[in-house]
Amino acid sequence: MKKLSARRRHPLAALVVLLFALAVTGGLYAAFSPSEAKADDSSAQSLAIEEGKKLYAVGCASCHGTGGQGTSDGPSLVGVGSAAVDFQVGTGRMPAQQPGAQVPKKKKIYSDADTEQLAAYIASLGAGPVTPTKSEYSPDGADVAKGGELFRTNCAQCHNFAGKGGALTNGKFAPALDGVSPKHLYEAMQTGPQNMPSFPDTVMPEKNKQDVIAYLDTVNSDKSKTPGGLELGGLGPVSEGLFGWIFGMGAMIVLTIWVAARTAKAKKS
Repeated sequence: MKKLSARRRHPLAALVVLLFALAVTGGLYAAFSPSEAKADDSSAQSLAIEEGKKLYAVGCASCHGTGGQGTSDGPSLVGVGSAAVDFQVGTGRMPAQQPGAQVPKKKKIYSDADTEQLAAYIASLGAGPVTPTKSEYSPDGADVAKGGELFRTNCAQCHNFAGKGGALTNGKFAPALDGVSPKHLYEAMQTGPQNMPSFPDTVMPEKNKQDVIAYLDTVNSDKSKTPGGLELGGLGPVSEGLFGWIFGMGAMIVLTIWVAARTAKAKKS
C-alpha cells in the first residue's frame, strides 16, 4: 500500500507539465517565427526589386541608363529614393513624353503596383527619401494657420500665396497645387522635384509639412472664403489692380463719350 501511494502523482503535476509545454511552444515560436516573417518580407522585397528592374529596363533605361547612372538625356537616379519615383511616376511626369525646360503633369501610365515595384528597384540603387505612410502626410489635426505662415515664407515666391502657380525663367514654371494629393505634396517637399528646393525633415519637420498640406487643402477648397469678391484666380493685387484699371478706365471712357454725345445732341436741339 505504501508503494502505491508513493507512486501517485501530485495533484499539480499535470498543471506543471502543461505550463512547461506552453513555455517550450512559446520559445520555439519566438525562436523561429520572426526569422520566417523576416525571410518572407525579404523575399517579397527581392521580388518587387526584380519586377521593378524589368519595368525600368523597358520604360526608363533609355534616358537614365541601364543601371540608373544617368545619361545626357536624363539625370542619375542613384540615391533619389522611392519617394521621388512615387511622385514622378504617380503624377505622370515620368516617363517624359519629350525633353524640355520642364516636364508637366499628365495622366499616369503605370499602375500603383507597378509604381511600387519601380520605386523598390530605384531605392535599391542607393539610399534616399522613402515613400511616406498615410500617418506622415495626413493633414488631420494639423495647424492651418502655421501652414499658411510656412507656405508664404518658403513657397509663395514661386507658387503664389494661394498655390495657383507662377512663371519662372527660361520656360520653367511653378505648377498650381490645387488638386494635388497630400501624399504627392509631401513627396515634393521631401525630394524637391525639378526646379523646387527640397525640404528634408532636418529643414522642415514632418509636423510642419502636415501644416503646409492642411493650409493648401483649406485655401483651395470650399472652406476658403473670399471676402473681397471675385478672386481672379488668386493671382494677387497686381492682376486685380490691372483688371480694375483696364475695365474701370474703359467704363469711364465709355461713360464720358456717352455724356459728351448726349450734351452735343441737347445743344443742337
